[in-house]
Amino acid sequence: MDNTMKISDQITVGPQPNRDEIYEFGNEGFKSIVNFRTANEEGMPITPEAEGKAVESAGMKYCHIPVSMNMLDDRQVDEFREQFEALPKPIFAHCKSGKRAGAMAMMKRAVENGMSGEQTLQKAEEMGFQCDKPELKDFVKHYVDTHHK
Repeated sequence: MDNTMKISDQITVGPQPNRDEIYEFGNEGFKSIVNFRTANEEGMPITPEAEGKAVESAGMKYCHIPVSMNMLDDRQVDEFREQFEALPKPIFAHCKSGKRAGAMAMMKRAVENGMSGEQTLQKAEEMGFQCDKPELKDFVKHYVDTHHK
């Protein structure tokens, strides 16, 4: 699949896969898929429910944590961090374009590594993330700065 980005050996992020790509991820060794899309987003190749069934039939674990750009919440990040620990690795995490998934993965990593919000945004930029959403940048910075280990 194009436009994927490996954050670490444990997690890769990108846009939402279709049914065939889900099976490819299973064949490539991924053990879990995390979906950050909300159920009512436009342009989904398959619904979260159908995706869950496809992921499980491909032999992987599925986790759905709906995240809307309009309703970013610390609890969603906290839930992802908890689920991340429990899910078999490696994980493919996605949203529509990969930005929300990338932000979630970067926040998890930053908190674990004691980074500041500014350092997190800098690292994300160095890795090639293009964040054109000021509200997402502000949320990432705030979350990381208030959740240091």
